[in-house]
Amino acid sequence: MVSSRLVKEILKADGTLEPFDGAKLEASLRRSGAGARVALDIRERIEATITRGANTHDIYRRAFSLLRKEERAVAARYSLRRALFELGPSGHPFEDFIAELFRAEGWEVEWRRTIPGKCVSHEVDVYAKRDGQHLAAELKYHNDPNYKTDVKVALYVKARFDDIWQCDPSVAATCPVDQGFLITNTKFTETAIQYAKCSGIGLLGWSYPTEGNLYDRIIAAGIFPITALTELKKSEQRLLVDQGIVTSRQLGERRDALRKLGIPPERIGAIVAEIEAVKNPAV
Repeated sequence: MVSSRLVKEILKADGTLEPFDGAKLEASLRRSGAGARVALDIRERIEATITRGANTHDIYRRAFSLLRKEERAVAARYSLRRALFELGPSGHPFEDFIAELFRAEGWEVEWRRTIPGKCVSHEVDVYAKRDGQHLAAELKYHNDPNYKTDVKVALYVKARFDDIWQCDPSVAATCPVDQGFLITNTKFTETAIQYAKCSGIGLLGWSYPTEGNLYDRIIAAGIFPITALTELKKSEQRLLVDQGIVTSRQLGERRDALRKLGIPPERIGAIVAEIEAVKNPAV
């Protein structure tokens, strides 16, 4: 007879096994804005049907499907991490999304600016300034959720910013950078975090730092990848991304793009309603 522990042991994306944690799933649903009743119901339904060998992607898809039937706007928030992956395969839409995130936070943003250093010039993915503070960011986008940005990348980014920080004072007005950041849609290795803390490079990842991480900042800013919107078809999402429309806010401001795709008025109304609802879903 197979024990309940073995039956509920699931396969993680990295190939390792771990016991299924229903409380963790429920907390994730609640964090996305699901009501207590809905989150508990989904947890119980998944716990009742989970089988040995199920993987985390299977569980996510099942939870997302159940949540979408109950609260579409909350389902969009729940799918946020996966939606960032769906901006790919190239990293440019992610760079555009991060630039729009900083803009939503009140920063004046430039995309892919070239900044002179002491030895050579450097193109930074995002350059932002606010209240006299200037920052530049190198972005690393990954299609694999298991990929972690490692210390070699942190060393490379630090070397680039060291050269920028030593630029000729006579041209300092063209290259002010108070802090350099390394930003990723996944996670960092422990050695990358240790090195960044020691060297003064800022890190921003999906769940790093513990507070004020990428997830937290997206939720606080109230802008979401259009790939999270459940009212849009996948083909429509891709066409919009190809037009440079990567956030829910941009789409809300450019509804004409929906009309040009041939989307009927009633669907446009539903899409716009989801854009508004996803910012602050009713709990």
